[in-house]
Amino acid sequence: MLRAKQVSAPNHLLGALPRTDYQKLLPVLEPVDLAFGEVLYESQALIRHVYFPVDCFVSMLTTVDVSRAAEVGLIGAEGMIGVPMALGVAASPFRAVVQGAGTAMRLKTADFRRSFSNSLVLKREVFLFTHLLMIQIAQTAACNRFHVVTQRLARWILMTRDRVNSHEFRITQEFLALMLGVRRVGVSAAMCRLRERKLIDYRRGTITILDHAGLVAAACACYKTVKDAYAQAQSKKGSSQPAQRK
Repeated sequence: MLRAKQVSAPNHLLGALPRTDYQKLLPVLEPVDLAFGEVLYESQALIRHVYFPVDCFVSMLTTVDVSRAAEVGLIGAEGMIGVPMALGVAASPFRAVVQGAGTAMRLKTADFRRSFSNSLVLKREVFLFTHLLMIQIAQTAACNRFHVVTQRLARWILMTRDRVNSHEFRITQEFLALMLGVRRVGVSAAMCRLRERKLIDYRRGTITILDHAGLVAAACACYKTVKDAYAQAQSKKGSSQPAQRK
């Protein structure tokens, strides 16, 4: 018995597809470069493309008014931007903003609908990711309500680290304030606390994690809750991959 052949793709969701399904997608998958701060969707705007991040990551923002917003989800190579399409919804409930510049694979919504209908594995993977994203959104909402800014900042840094796969990345305090839904002075104070504990360094817009274990301890439990949910899903999926005969 052999496991169904999967492809080697930098996006984990695409990488879970059988080779035949992935090859059918290739002619309509378009590689794109995404710039920091680029808006992929405005809230309630029509979704014209879905994106599969490769080495970029995207924040999902819920808007309060014209001048205020807060991050409710962070998506990198583990998933897809545009999951409402899988639920038959053509508009995005969130503003999608590129937080880490890089590349992605883009698919027109018509091509996604067709592929989604024809591939049981793509459907399964997208639904699983949608479930995990719902967990992240719910946990982020609770985190923003009950935890202090320093804990939330540590959680955010760790989540970003997991998506860029690096202990160092660039981000401005202005953007952090937007992500966390707080004033910049609150971000500055939280950053100073983490620096004083020698958990991170922050110079010229670059965050460097100095003590990963210490930063995990400084973060709220929300980080581990979401990370464990993703890990458990991957573990269960790995143990239940379909097998086929030679």
